[in-house]
Order: sequence, then C-alpha cells, then structure tokens
Amino acid sequence: MILYRTTDGLFVEQDGRFYRVFAESLDALVVLDDLQGFLRSVVDQGDAVPHVDTSKLLAPIGSQEVWASGVTYYRSRSARMEESKAAGGGDFYDRVYSAERPELFFKAVAHKVVGPNGKVRIRRDATWSVPEPELTLLVNPSAQIIGYTIGNDMSSRDIEGLNPLYLPQAKVYDQSCSLGPGILIRNEPLPSSTCIRLDILRSEESGFSATITLEELKRSPATLVEYLFRDQSFPWGCFLLTGTGIVPPDSFTLQRADEIRITIDKIGTLVNSVA
Repeated sequence: MILYRTTDGLFVEQDGRFYRVFAESLDALVVLDDLQGFLRSVVDQGDAVPHVDTSKLLAPIGSQEVWASGVTYYRSRSARMEESKAAGGGDFYDRVYSAERPELFFKAVAHKVVGPNGKVRIRRDATWSVPEPELTLLVNPSAQIIGYTIGNDMSSRDIEGLNPLYLPQAKVYDQSCSLGPGILIRNEPLPSSTCIRLDILRSEESGFSATITLEELKRSPATLVEYLFRDQSFPWGCFLLTGTGIVPPDSFTLQRADEIRITIDKIGTLVNSVA
C-alpha cells in the first residue's frame, strides 16, 4: 500500500485503486500503533474513488523532522575522500565508513521540503551541486520503521569539500530536500535487490544516469534508526534518509531547469526540477 498526501486530502493506493483516508493529518496516522493494519481496513471497508489527481500531490510530511545518514555506501566514501583531499580530509570519510557509529545529521523541517514535481534549489554560493537519491525511512515515535519513500538530499560538494565542518551549509538550506511521491507502508524490510535509479535530464536529453541496489548499503536501516533514537525523541516520528551510492562524476554539476528523476522499486518515481 502506498499513502499519498494531496491538496484534496490523504489517499491510500492498493493494486492500482485509490481509497480516501479519513484522518486529521499525516501526523495522526504516523503515531498509530499499527498503521499498516489501519490502512488495510480502509481498503477492505472503503469504496475506491474514481480518480486521484496526481498533479495535486504534496510532500508526504507533516510535523516530522528529516534526518540523513552519510557515507553509507562505498561510492559515497570514495567521492567524499576525493572532494575533501585538498582540505586535508582525505581519510576522514574512510574512518566514518569503517566506524561502528554512523554519520547522522539534521536535514530539514517540513517547510523546507519540496514535494513531487516541485522545484529544488542549488545554493547561490555553490559551484558544484548534485542530487543524492536515497531510500528514506518513515519511523514512528517508537523507533519502528513503518514506511519507505524516496528522498533527494541536495548537496553542495564544493562547500563540504572545503571543510567537513561546513556540511550543514552544504546540506541544509531552503528547498534542499525533496520527498515523495508517496510512502510505501510496509513493516518488513525491503529486499536487498531493491533498485535505486537516478536520471538527470538537461534540455530533455540525458545528462547522467545510474543505478544501484540496497545490497551495497553498508549499514542496515534498523542500525541507522537505533543510533538516531539514542537520547532523542520524535513525538510525531521522523524521516531518515539512508545515504546515497550514486554520485555523478566530478565534472558534473546541476544547472537551472535540470530535471531530476529518482525511481525506487515498489515506491515509484520522484520528479523535481532545479529552480
């Protein structure tokens, strides 16, 4: 089942059919003891609506914070080492990749998050910007993973490369995060064969394309969540981006009007353009 948030309310999709979810907000659903069971009852007892206008999709977020994980794929480790080498941080990210404790950082609050078909931004003071396609976890207040969506962690590689301490400036700014198109509600882990695909179109032609599977994710989603919830509480739950294994070549940087398409098996495709 996939849960969507639209300007017309909340809907759940099952086998290509949509059902209206009568709930006060997404927040009210995230705190339920058994969201999957609740939505299954909506499908079993409800009447399918004839049509849901996908042009009205919103980012599937309420009062949740968005956090992110770094250096969870070998490709990300290598890219970070290369970009920070001149600043003396060449082995810094190798240590993070090999350490027991993961890198976790705050990414966004709801008003900074862009939804499907919205516009993400590159920083005005950056010269080297990339999207980072990431499997994103929806976690309830009890630290249980209850759903999965697609996340785009927009990043300024030149700023982070100057000094690892600049990471918040490279990662956290208005419209630096997108989520969507909906949330796959699922209590079970996704299979390691799950594929993530990134396509960047420039003037309607391919500028970059790559795929990866969750098999290359070094740390399990459950481990990332366990560390995030150490001495932290999330009364409305949270979203956690699990890192990227797809990094465009060093010669590539985003430009205005580029279209970013991120596809993850079973979830769908998140499409954004660069403002």
